[in-house]
Amino acid sequence: MNYDVILIRYGELALKGKNRDMFEETLVRSVKSVLRSFFKIKVRRNYGRMYVELHGEDAYEVMERLKRVFGISSFSPTIQVDPDIDTIKERALELIRQMNPEPRNFRVVTRRADKRYPIPSMEVNRIVGTHILRALPKIKVDVHEPEAIVNIEIRTEGTYISCETIPGPGGLPVGVSGKVLLLLSGGIDSPVAGWMMMKRGVTLEAIHFHSYPYTSERSLEKVRDLAQKLTKWGGTIRLHVVPFTEIQTAIREKCPEDYLITIMRRFMMRISEKVAANTKALALASGESLGQVASQTLESMDAINKVISIPMLRPLVAMDKIEITDISRKIDTYDLSILPYEDCCTVFTPKNPVTRPKVRLAEKFETALDVDALVEDAVNRTVVEEITTKPREVVSDLF
Repeated sequence: MNYDVILIRYGELALKGKNRDMFEETLVRSVKSVLRSFFKIKVRRNYGRMYVELHGEDAYEVMERLKRVFGISSFSPTIQVDPDIDTIKERALELIRQMNPEPRNFRVVTRRADKRYPIPSMEVNRIVGTHILRALPKIKVDVHEPEAIVNIEIRTEGTYISCETIPGPGGLPVGVSGKVLLLLSGGIDSPVAGWMMMKRGVTLEAIHFHSYPYTSERSLEKVRDLAQKLTKWGGTIRLHVVPFTEIQTAIREKCPEDYLITIMRRFMMRISEKVAANTKALALASGESLGQVASQTLESMDAINKVISIPMLRPLVAMDKIEITDISRKIDTYDLSILPYEDCCTVFTPKNPVTRPKVRLAEKFETALDVDALVEDAVNRTVVEEITTKPREVVSDLF
């Protein structure tokens, strides 16, 4: 079947009241950015619907990319027809006939948004359904669990018929909720956290703490690859690579071993807050899940948060590892995340980290360090990379 238009529906956007136009325009830009580099299409919108005019492009190739556009609740490949009832019933029959396998039962659902159309929705359902029953003797009507649904949308801008409805990713279009800086490690959790933040409409930047030579260049490549996976959902991501070796070495030399992780993460928060301010990010985000590891207790989170005033978002906080892993497989980051390249956290993990750190003790131990100088030096030597959806070239060591 050669389809004419992909009809896009959006759910949450319909609830945004006076901001609805802004949300819809952002979604239009997202759809265009995902499609226009690959297809000769036209994107337009009308109240409550968006349309991708295919102009001969393959509908299923286009829809594969739409599955990664946040803000879309569902979409359908449609044929656009003249609004006279004879044309509608003939083209509806044509769609049913071309389904493979041929359905054993069906129903017709008409939405008559154009109230000037003279035939009520229920009557259109009856006329089209009767026509299909007469033409296909083996098929039956089932209004409860049909194998095929003939959707007819009669709108002022056109009449559209489809037999497929494909779920979109939902959420809000990237860009409507401000900017967030994601602490991106090489593990399973943080890319999932970034994906979930983008689903809530944020523009994502990422920060990674690299302890060369303790962590290899390949571990940094792994993080770049993970960031690139996320660009397929939200466009270009700026990756801030922080040289962290000097800070970790100083902490290990001058602080008690059981507090290494706590103090290290407090430094990460301080640095991330300064980078966020430079990039106008309104919050930080991480892949921490409550109780998942020893350093992710409420006491630990509290001790870490004490050094920053910017909001710290933890979208995975109530999820277990199975739930997180399922999402990582869905967004195609899992196979990368389990590659055996360690990040700075795992390399410097003590045998018995404190699980309920005391803020006053962390502050006391940090007096042995020139905290401000170490943070300022790391921020100044941070390297910013643009990660795009295009294949990357492998680069040499940065540090």
